[in-house]
Amino acid sequence: MSALRRKLGDEYQVVSTSASGGGLPPPRAAPRGKRQRFVDKNGRCNVQHGNLGGETSRYLSDLFTTLVDLKWRWNLFIFILTYTVAWLFMASMWWVIAYMRGDLNKAHDDSYTPCVANVYNFPSAFLFFIETEATIGYGYRYITDKCPEGIILFLFQSILGSIVDAFLIGCMFIKMSQPKKRAETLMFSEHAAISMRDGKLTLMFRVGNLRNSHMVSAQIRCKLLKSRQTPEGEFLPLDQLELDVGFSTGADQLFLVSPLTICHVIDAKSPFYDLSQRSMQTEQFEIVVILEGIVETTGMTCQARTSYTEDEVLWGHRFFPVISLEEGFFKVDYSQFHATFEVPTPPYSVKEQEEMLLMSSPLIAPAVSNSKERNNSVECLDGLDEVGTKLPSKLQKITGREDFPKKLLRMSSTTSEKAYSMGDLPMKLQRISSVPGNSEEKLVSKTTKMMSDPISQSVADLPPKLQKLSGGGRMEGNLPPKLRKMNSDRFT
Repeated sequence: MSALRRKLGDEYQVVSTSASGGGLPPPRAAPRGKRQRFVDKNGRCNVQHGNLGGETSRYLSDLFTTLVDLKWRWNLFIFILTYTVAWLFMASMWWVIAYMRGDLNKAHDDSYTPCVANVYNFPSAFLFFIETEATIGYGYRYITDKCPEGIILFLFQSILGSIVDAFLIGCMFIKMSQPKKRAETLMFSEHAAISMRDGKLTLMFRVGNLRNSHMVSAQIRCKLLKSRQTPEGEFLPLDQLELDVGFSTGADQLFLVSPLTICHVIDAKSPFYDLSQRSMQTEQFEIVVILEGIVETTGMTCQARTSYTEDEVLWGHRFFPVISLEEGFFKVDYSQFHATFEVPTPPYSVKEQEEMLLMSSPLIAPAVSNSKERNNSVECLDGLDEVGTKLPSKLQKITGREDFPKKLLRMSSTTSEKAYSMGDLPMKLQRISSVPGNSEEKLVSKTTKMMSDPISQSVADLPPKLQKLSGGGRMEGNLPPKLRKMNSDRFT
C-alpha cells in the first residue's frame, strides 16, 4: 500500500491508493467554504517558504536586496541600531587613545598638548566623534598635530562613515521610492464576465488608472491556475496555463488613459474550450491578472496583480459603460466601474456549440465525400502525367495528344461529381437533369473525336508518297516491312 496525500489549502486533496489500483484518482473537491486563493485581490501572493535548511545563507549573500525586502519596522530598527553601534564603537576608539596617552589625567594642564583637545572622559570623546562625523565642528574639540595615531583613526572614521551612510541611506531611499504604492491607484474590476462579443464567447474584465500620470508601455498578462492530473498519474496542484489576451494582435499593449475592458476569446486553443455555465459550478480555478508598466514620473517599473476565482466569474454578464462625452472632455464615472448587467448568452461551451452546429448541417457529409473523390481523381491524373513523361520521345511525338488521358479523366471526374451533386438536389431537379442525350452523348462524341485526332494527325505527318499509298486508310499490304512494323506499333 502506497499512500500519497497532498493538500492545496482547503480545496483539493488526493486520497490513498493501492499499487494495483491503476493511477491516482482525480482531485476531490472539498465543500464550498472560504476559498483559499493563490493571489489575493490586492496582489499579495499567499506563499510561504519553509524548511530552507542551509539555504538561508543565500539571503546574506545579497544583503542589500534582503534589507530592501524587509518590512518598514525592521528597516528602521536596523537603521538606528547600525548608527548607534558605529558611533559607540568609534567614540570608544577615541577614548582608548586618550586613555593610553594619559590625556585624561592631564586634560586641565595648559602646558600639555593632548591628542584631542578638551576630551576628559567618554562622553566628551563621544561628542567629539559626533561633531566630526556630522561635520558640525563647534571648534572646542579638535585633533592636534602631536597624535599620529589620532590622524590614522580619523581617516578610518571618515571612510567607515561614508560606507555606512551610502549603504543605509541608499537602502532607505530605494525602500521609499519603490513603486508598490503606485499599484494602489491601478484598479481591477471585482468580477470577471463571460458573454458574447463580436459573435464569440469572450471572458472579460476591466482595468483602470486613477492617476492623471500615465503608465508607459503598459502590458497585461493572464495566467490560469488549475489543478489537474496527467495521464501518467502525476498530480499538478497549481498548473499554470497562459490565457491569450491579445498577444498575437498587440492588444495586450495598453494605452491606459481611461478604463479598458480586457478580452480573452474562448476558442479551440483556449483552456476554457469545454467550460459551460453548468460545468463552471463544479470547476475550481483561479485567473491571475498581471499588469506591468513604467511609472511616468519616476521611470521605475510597476506591477499590479489581482485574481478571479470561479465564483467571481459571472456568466452572461457585461460591464456598464463608464465613459461619457461632456463639453470639451471625456468623463469617467468610476461609480459604475464594477457594475455589470445580464445579457442573453448561450449556456453551452464553445465545444458544445460547434458540435451542435455540425449536427444541424445536413450537407456536410456529401461535401466531404465529394472532396475525397476530387482528391482521388487528381491523384490519378498526376499518376498518368508521370507515366507519360517516362515514354520515349518518339512515342510521345507519335501520339501527338499528350493531354488526351488527362482530359478524358477530368471529364469523367466531373460527371462523377455531378452525380454526387445530383443526389443532393430535390427530386424535381433530379428528373430534369436526368433527361437522356445530354451529358453522356456529349462525353462519348468528344471521346471518339479525341481518339480519331491522333490517327489523322499521324497520317498527315507521313511523306506524300506514303500518303498516296495509304489512300486515307490502313496500308499494311503496300508498305515495306520496316514501315509496316512501325505503323503496327503506333496503332497498337
